[in-house]
Amino acid sequence: MEIFFGAFTSEWEQRRAALLHEMTSGERGASAEEEMRRRLKQLAQLGAAGGGGSGGASGGRGSASKVRGTPRAQAKSTTAANRPMETRLAAVAKGSQPAVVKMASYGGGARVGAMLNYVSRGGELKVENENGRILEGREELARIRGDWDHLFQNRAESRDIGSFSVEIAASGFASDEALHEQVRSTLTSGFGDRRYAYAVAKSEGGSVTVQGLVVLRSGQGERLTGDTKAAGIIQGRYDTSATAGEAAAKFSFHGYGNGVEFGASRLRGLVDRHDDVRDDRGQPIANEKHAGDLVQKEWRGELHSRKSRDVMHVIMSARAGTDVAAFEGAVRDFLAHQFAGHRYVFAMHDPASDPKEAGEGGKRPHVHAHAIVAMKSDSGDRIETTPAVFREWRSVMAEKAREHGIEMEMTDRREFAAPPAFTRTQVRPVSREGRTEHVGTSEAAQARYDAKRGGRRMVAKSGRSRQYIIKAQETWQRLALAGGDRQVAAYAAQHREYLESGLSTAKTEPSGTVIRADFGSNFRIDLATLQEMVLEGQELRDMSRAEFETYEKKVETALFKLERSVSADDRADFDEIAGLARDFVNQKRELVDLYEQRKEALAEQAGEASRSEPRDPPDDEWDAAVAKHGEAVVEAGNEAMIEIEHYREGLDRIEAGEFSADRKEGMQAGLNRALEQASRLAIEGNSYVRDVAEQDPGLKRAIEQEENKSDRPEEVKDKAASNAETVDEQQRDLRANEEDRQPIDDDARAAHELASTVDATNRLQDRLNKDREAVPHGGETTPTDPAQQQVPRLEELEREQIEQRERDRDDRDR
Repeated sequence: MEIFFGAFTSEWEQRRAALLHEMTSGERGASAEEEMRRRLKQLAQLGAAGGGGSGGASGGRGSASKVRGTPRAQAKSTTAANRPMETRLAAVAKGSQPAVVKMASYGGGARVGAMLNYVSRGGELKVENENGRILEGREELARIRGDWDHLFQNRAESRDIGSFSVEIAASGFASDEALHEQVRSTLTSGFGDRRYAYAVAKSEGGSVTVQGLVVLRSGQGERLTGDTKAAGIIQGRYDTSATAGEAAAKFSFHGYGNGVEFGASRLRGLVDRHDDVRDDRGQPIANEKHAGDLVQKEWRGELHSRKSRDVMHVIMSARAGTDVAAFEGAVRDFLAHQFAGHRYVFAMHDPASDPKEAGEGGKRPHVHAHAIVAMKSDSGDRIETTPAVFREWRSVMAEKAREHGIEMEMTDRREFAAPPAFTRTQVRPVSREGRTEHVGTSEAAQARYDAKRGGRRMVAKSGRSRQYIIKAQETWQRLALAGGDRQVAAYAAQHREYLESGLSTAKTEPSGTVIRADFGSNFRIDLATLQEMVLEGQELRDMSRAEFETYEKKVETALFKLERSVSADDRADFDEIAGLARDFVNQKRELVDLYEQRKEALAEQAGEASRSEPRDPPDDEWDAAVAKHGEAVVEAGNEAMIEIEHYREGLDRIEAGEFSADRKEGMQAGLNRALEQASRLAIEGNSYVRDVAEQDPGLKRAIEQEENKSDRPEEVKDKAASNAETVDEQQRDLRANEEDRQPIDDDARAAHELASTVDATNRLQDRLNKDREAVPHGGETTPTDPAQQQVPRLEELEREQIEQRERDRDDRDR
């Protein structure tokens, strides 16, 4: 069968037809592949010699290498430059979308499997290779690694950061600072001038366990391997040091990794697990942000990290609503043109067919394609990646898209006063629902991320960029004055003003190039979203625990988005809004807890819960406390503890930076009041609070301080003890009466139990009120009554339970 290559209009179709022709002409696949390599190598040599090349499967494109000065490279650059700036900008003003081709990452040959698994969604999406062959399923994808192996350098990644632990046989330190001085002296004796971070844990036997991370490369260039061999080297150095005479120590490594991203992730984990983490200079690492800054700003330059670049991950995307089939054809032609002679595969991610859920990063609203490309071609040439090459990629992508009926243009951020893009190493994702939200790994990275996502207008500073911006400004001016389409004229005039303002700002303020930050629309949208999320909590009365947790996550996500769009001047207002929103959520959490307890009680009384099912530990603890102290005592004590924990949680969030520091004084005052109220409950006879205080040092100290107040008469202390005995006697009488009562119907028994509880609560409250009136505290009247504050909630819960039983009885009677 004879193949007429001119019948195929697409380059990838010609190449595939040529390959199929050779395979069906009697030769096997291996020989056809060798012939293909031979031809490509010949074409590469012809291109380097200035001969060009024509015909064959390559369609006259020559080598895929980006060798500077070759005729092919010059021809492609000329093609890109032939589309005038005025033509491109006029098309964008009319609605053409920008060409987006992004270099996502590089990887070694060992990572090809993981990258293919991501691109194909675990083999669920079809993957197409450079010959137009469709690969489906995990087995076919797994064979790609072996087929490409001869193209890989298989160079091992550098071991940059190691995870270590040290056992130090020392005890009896005068203070924590003395302990940390000894730890740093031990680590420095072993590690030398390497940077490290560590956390200390004291063992029961008196020894000290140190866990941490260390930069494996020293200032002199020696790189440790982060394994048993490296531990032996460090151990030998320590044993011969002067510090070894002070305390014995045993070093060990537990793993290693490559790059800043690995180090920042592991250091954040160390900070999350330990309260006190410090660096080699003794400076505390207070939170995850400080951990990221330390690795990004101080350790990065000492890593000298290297990774093998055997493959690259490229992403091509289009606006939402773009024709998927047309865009797929454009991507196919772009890859065939730009990476001819290289092995590659690509897959389309269409929101209509993406198997990955939106919350996990799938079903993005815009169509896009992922390509995995081998950096080395079969003829031995490597892909060059420079800003000029990336610009060429966008130009070719736009050209291929227009050929498939998609209006697309290559754009330059300098033409629109747009901020520079952020890289994957400068941010880390925190939410993948909808558009991925990130936080910066440093202050500079956060500023860059905020500028890009916040719609700021910026101009570049370099002299060459300034000349380019002037040319773009003149082009916008011509479009604005050309008349014709009003939309184009208005668009051009607006962007001319952006550039003009940026150039004038750069003259007067060389250090700042920000022109405008329009947060208004995003702020209003995010604020409305937050309001909607918070108001949704009004319906939480009948929600389950899982539904409430989903609601709480939505509120936190809305707060995060609102924080990203708020300006510095409105930061105080945001902190207040965030505090009120979180307080509202905390109140709803209490309600959910109360209603769950209510439902559990009703289910147990109605016989709906199986007695054979294992009980939850919190239920057992509650029942044990009620059996020991009485339900009324436990209820009052538990409400007091909830109040204490509320303020403690608020202080913790302030320390973590979630709340404004301005609220710390109020939170501390609230905690002091809550502790004082709980202490008075304990002194006035609440034995449950006293039991809890044995496990709560802060509450125990508060009770002791309350008891030791000089202005408190001694008879009150005696009366508190007698009150506790009286309450215990009342509860024993109630239980004895319950045992003697003959069994009656469930509704009557439940109503009687509630009445007994209310009666016991009222008697306890009357006694406490009489004691308080008889013995005033230092001549002052207590402004708040902790026990009395809890009675309305108990009464409300009791009324609801009685009303529910009455409705159930009426239903049965009907």
